[in-house]
Amino acid sequence: MRFFRVRSREEVLREIQSFQAVPEEEIPLENGLHRVLSRPIIAPEDFPLFPRATMDGFAVRARDTFGASDSQPALLQVIGEIRMGEAPSGSIGPGQAMRIPTGGMLPEGADAVIMVEHAEEFEDMTLEAYRSVAPGENVVAPGEDVRRGEEILPGGWSLRPQDLGLLAALGVREIEVHRRPRVAVLSTGDEVVGLDQSPAPGQVRDINSLTISAWLEREGAIPVKMGIVRDVPDLLRERIQWALEEADCLIMSGGSSVGTRDHIMDALCSLPGVELLAHGISVRPGKPTLLARADRKAILGLPGHPVSALVILHLLGRPLLDRLSGKIYAHRPRPFRARLTRNLASAQGREDFVRVALEERDGELWAKPILGASGLIGTLVRAEGIVRIDQGCEGLYQGEWVEVEMFP
Repeated sequence: MRFFRVRSREEVLREIQSFQAVPEEEIPLENGLHRVLSRPIIAPEDFPLFPRATMDGFAVRARDTFGASDSQPALLQVIGEIRMGEAPSGSIGPGQAMRIPTGGMLPEGADAVIMVEHAEEFEDMTLEAYRSVAPGENVVAPGEDVRRGEEILPGGWSLRPQDLGLLAALGVREIEVHRRPRVAVLSTGDEVVGLDQSPAPGQVRDINSLTISAWLEREGAIPVKMGIVRDVPDLLRERIQWALEEADCLIMSGGSSVGTRDHIMDALCSLPGVELLAHGISVRPGKPTLLARADRKAILGLPGHPVSALVILHLLGRPLLDRLSGKIYAHRPRPFRARLTRNLASAQGREDFVRVALEERDGELWAKPILGASGLIGTLVRAEGIVRIDQGCEGLYQGEWVEVEMFP
């Protein structure tokens, strides 16, 4: 019998940081959503390139409006109109104004825009301004948003829609990103059968391949499905080697417990250059998890039970994918606070992660623990978050405030 090499979650997370990100590639900007920059982006030009109005109104010299009020408006002469997408045809002199739309380019001599609601134009092109404006008011100056040569996005940044919009505004058409990690997905076990089969007594359908692959797609990776392999060391070794040739990383489920049927460990240890980083993690659910390195590639072995597998994906799979994809700045929902609906006991020496549903009571958010065996996939369907119980804590009390992470 081979014993666990149990590590803490923090120790395993440090081991994950030793893996390298996948190589980079150049892609069109329009394909950049959720892709991870492999290098910083430097602004190639100012934005905006010209002074722009932020309100519909009249382009003016600010000093011509000083002291204006409802009872003593400033009198100006409207000398023309600025059209969108066109440069002004003239300049503004003392006592003059031009009509300007939001986004229009300020004419030479103007340094402010008075809002249309604060002025009135008459048929003889006279303008009465009822409010004074300061220099720069209702105007965006050239380079006020972004300066040429400024680092606007760092390497490791996962691109959001607003990031793509800024790059488009600056004329960036191609971007350098890490390619999407290819992750092999392998299910193991004599009891596991395909979704197209009717399980015989003692058999189960392959839930994990589907849930892991869907999770990988949501996280921006490319799942490479390697099927199901029986608990035969030679077959396992061949399939693991094939998976590592086809992908940047291998995630497999099942067969990671201690015992005489621990054939995955036999298969892994027979591969040349394999380094076992962890075999067992002090968390629940998911203790029989393994992490190994083979030819600089990560192998994450998940427990076979669907609940444990998805919890470990949340706790360790996500940081591993972030590392492989080069992601440094992950845009994740922040944990939020809720109160427990019941007492929760815990054993010291391990971290407990309890699935919870959320409900509102009298304006407060409450977390209702969803308890059940790790083989019950239905508990995951009802879960909206997870609550962590520290390894040094014996439990939490009903009504206690806790931090909830969205899950999965």
